[in-house]
Amino acid sequence: MARIVVIGAGMGAMTAAARLAVAGHRVVVYERAGTYGGALGRFERDGFAFDTGPGLLQLPAVYRDAFVKTGKEPLEKCVELSQVEPAVRHVFADGTRTDLPNASRAGIGEALDEALGDGAGARWAAFMNRARETWDRARRPLLEEPLFDDWEVLGEREPYPALVHKRLLRRDRRAATLAGIGELELGGDARLVALLEHFALSHGLDPRTTPASAAVLPYMEQTFGVWAVRGGMRALAEALYERCLARRVEFVFDAAVTRIVEKDGRAAGVELADGTTAEADFVLAGVAPTALAGLLPGGVDVRAAGDVPGRSGTPSRLTVLLALSGGRPESAPHRTVVHAADREEELRHLFGERPGLAAAPTVTVLRPDDPGLVPDAAHEAVTLTVTVPAHLEVAPADVERVIGHAGPAVPGLRERLLWHEVRTPADVAEATGADGGSVPAPALAAADGRLLHPANSSRLPGLFAVGGWSHPGGGLPHAGMSGALVAGLIVEGPEFRGSR
Repeated sequence: MARIVVIGAGMGAMTAAARLAVAGHRVVVYERAGTYGGALGRFERDGFAFDTGPGLLQLPAVYRDAFVKTGKEPLEKCVELSQVEPAVRHVFADGTRTDLPNASRAGIGEALDEALGDGAGARWAAFMNRARETWDRARRPLLEEPLFDDWEVLGEREPYPALVHKRLLRRDRRAATLAGIGELELGGDARLVALLEHFALSHGLDPRTTPASAAVLPYMEQTFGVWAVRGGMRALAEALYERCLARRVEFVFDAAVTRIVEKDGRAAGVELADGTTAEADFVLAGVAPTALAGLLPGGVDVRAAGDVPGRSGTPSRLTVLLALSGGRPESAPHRTVVHAADREEELRHLFGERPGLAAAPTVTVLRPDDPGLVPDAAHEAVTLTVTVPAHLEVAPADVERVIGHAGPAVPGLRERLLWHEVRTPADVAEATGADGGSVPAPALAAADGRLLHPANSSRLPGLFAVGGWSHPGGGLPHAGMSGALVAGLIVEGPEFRGSR
């Protein structure tokens, strides 16, 4: 039985902790905050409750597997999951609207034809067929295996298939970016392009430079579906925390780790803010890179063998929580994406030299049908989320613009608004320790490896990285995958090659 210390109680860290405890190890989690869950925070006021992080779940199979492997009760016995229908409503810049069904390729094609005209569904379907090839080629090495020393192979190879031009009978690699796909493969329809690029922007990725391999992002959502959790996503964090407790994982909250202890050339424990030391055979760090660097002896970079470039300067999130009078209409979709009025302006503000907030940026609006999140049926809890530059100083006028642009998704929004609460990049930075409130994106192949994340193993023996800032990157499913990979590397050793 090994002694294992985990820094941070995020979803990836707790997934690893539960799996390691089942394997017979003694696991203690030290969390600097007063609660668990990492990005799955919660805000409550006047009978309203809001998720302050992700509001929907993709690939629930990741957490189903974690619960199956760590106890007798499956995930659905611990939380109530429901597929969101429709998966999303899109409101485009020209006012066109379309509701896309959940996990129905045929239904999505029909909806696009009806809203955007005949042929839109076929163009999108052809793109999704190529996205499936991308998924099949990249899934295992990118998501299900540890990041090996030959990670350059992932960086060099573009898994998105080249188009075949019938007249020339040759393959064309010009669509090397997500924006390139939109230009060459979607018929020049600005609305289809906006639909495609939304999947990059929602993760803080610039579609003009993000490789075509990002096609896996819409593929995952539209193939495997989108799920809601009764009681909000915080309920998923609570279920995983309770599973950890059932497996005798120990949690110590309000306990900041100030240093990773090194002894005889390997990680040997952690030092806490109160001066005490916790010895360990293995240390798992579920923290942002800047936070990890500050914990290492001498600030040494021990990210991982292979020197993965990693990411820097990724955007953050602005979240606005709205308490509304009046009940939620039954016809209201759970999620609406109100696209930017001017996409080029949005890209300039997000990724240009002078970061800022566009006049009418893309806003994701969540209107959950969940009585547990409101004081009664005569009120509604709504969450607005916008991708914004890290370090952005948010002014009241910025918030007002976001609320105004969300109007098409919530009729009578201004008149119904009782109060609102704001979560800025500074709040994200305070909660996570990430520089400027940056939010990690999922790992992607190609682009010379610059969109990969550091491996879970490190140059310092006994130290492992877990969570969204390590392989395979950000997002709830990916965090759960990182926990499984780290547990496998510790239990089975360096020869571990992922679950099969």
